Amino acid sequence: MNFSMKLTPKVESVLWGAAGGAAALAIVGFMFGGWVTGGRAKEMAQQQADKAVVAALSPICVDKFRHAKNADENLGKLNAISYSWEKGTYVSAGGWATMPGNAEPNSAVAQACAEVLSTAAK
Repeated sequence: MNFSMKLTPKVESVLWGAAGGAAALAIVGFMFGGWVTGGRAKEMAQQQADKAVVAALSPICVDKFRHAKNADENLGKLNAISYSWEKGTYVSAGGWATMPGNAEPNSAVAQACAEVLSTAAK
């Protein structure tokens, strides 16, 4: 028995038009409409969460730096460093970016902290 079904030309063209329209809608939506996949949405949410954590913790780092022994001397050393990544490394090494409950400094917090300290001093 053969159960293949013949479609009329009109129905076939409507179905092809619907398939083409769906494909065009998907292309336009993903390229220009701001649509994202679930994986990309999760990645974007993680990036925003990371930024929020850095924004919340960097003032703590700045406060620890400013209340440390030899704060003025340390600020002079920080400002003498030319490269911004080295400034973050200096803040990490000083322990100011190590948050309570953590054994290691947060490098993103250290970088943001160094940036705030450097711009405030100018």
